[in-house]
Amino acid sequence: MLRTKCPRCRRGNMFEGAIYSLGTNRINIKCPFCGMIFEIEPGYFYAAMYVSYAFNVAEGITTCLLTWLVTGNTDSPWLYLCTILIGLVLLSPLNFRYSRVILLYWLSPKVHYHPELDKHMIRKPD
Repeated sequence: MLRTKCPRCRRGNMFEGAIYSLGTNRINIKCPFCGMIFEIEPGYFYAAMYVSYAFNVAEGITTCLLTWLVTGNTDSPWLYLCTILIGLVLLSPLNFRYSRVILLYWLSPKVHYHPELDKHMIRKPD
């Protein structure tokens, strides 16, 4: 799951490019290994917004607590606001990817791991 592989075969990449690449950071249409279509139905990844929102809340609270522990400042709301915003912007590519990964791995009842696909097979060319 941490390597963002296909939830069905655990071989094919779910995303193109690296997490912090300046090029593309988008999800593949289907798994290059087993052919699973990642967007199960139109608008399926709108539910990933809720997972991403939970990530943002947890990251914001953690950043706020770390800022307080490091600085001990309780007077300036601008310090907390700036550190939270900078932290959330820096972590947004991670939130984008892992909200979709968690949605497919844990929150989708239609998607299951098939161990027979997790073998070294010779792929057929498309």
